[in-house]
Amino acid sequence: MFSTVSVDGVVQRWEDLRLQDFAQGFFFGAGFFTTIRIDAGRPLFLARHLARLRGSLAAFPTAVRAPASALLHEDAVRDSLRRCLEADPLLGPGFTGVGKLAVSDGRVLCTFRPLAPDFESLHRDGRVLDSVEPGAYRRAERTVNHKGLAWFRQHALVPLLPLITNEADEVCELPTANVFVQLDGALVTPLLAAPCLPGIARAVLLDAGHVAGLPVVERALPLAELSRAQACFFSNAVALAVGVPQLLGQALPDSLRLAEQARAVLEARALREG
Repeated sequence: MFSTVSVDGVVQRWEDLRLQDFAQGFFFGAGFFTTIRIDAGRPLFLARHLARLRGSLAAFPTAVRAPASALLHEDAVRDSLRRCLEADPLLGPGFTGVGKLAVSDGRVLCTFRPLAPDFESLHRDGRVLDSVEPGAYRRAERTVNHKGLAWFRQHALVPLLPLITNEADEVCELPTANVFVQLDGALVTPLLAAPCLPGIARAVLLDAGHVAGLPVVERALPLAELSRAQACFFSNAVALAVGVPQLLGQALPDSLRLAEQARAVLEARALREG
């Protein structure tokens, strides 16, 4: 992680932050965050990220102290990001990487990190998904629909990257991504009530309606149906779409092509949305 951060739009150094200013989030995980891909200094889908943060704050008004609404205005966040990049020579105005906005204790904290070392190889080679975390979620468990700072359950599963299912043996999500499966002539992603996170890339693909001629639909996705999958990819706001060349032991050679086409849809929409 880079040392330059901002707190409520004020650019400063990570080492100068005071723990007492973030006690609610640090000690109790009472807050929300979002990770934003930044390409050449331009944050992708910023308006969508901020809308999700505001929605999470509104859903838990008594649990998390919200910052002043002006701090989550798109223009204010863009300006804060720009000033951080300009202030740090290791970042610079053309920075490509990841920005993270964390909201708790009535404050907005912005931090930066580089793209993962395997970022390019993920797009080129994809990622095998070969494990399942059964029954980890419960249907309509609403906390999963929000990207909370108390992310312990998902974080513990990140190294394995298993498919997480609910008590009805339905696919929900991956620890860091939403899932899309080509089935019966459609591109299927689990329902938010499965539950899963309303991912930014997921929402964009649903709005687009089609990828590679396949209608994008959300419905219940029983784990047993994955044996009939023709292709699969997972999505998040940073990687956009990553193909799954092997799903639970089944080779899916069309997954890399499908993920590439999904990335093209997402990249084109990012250019339009600014």
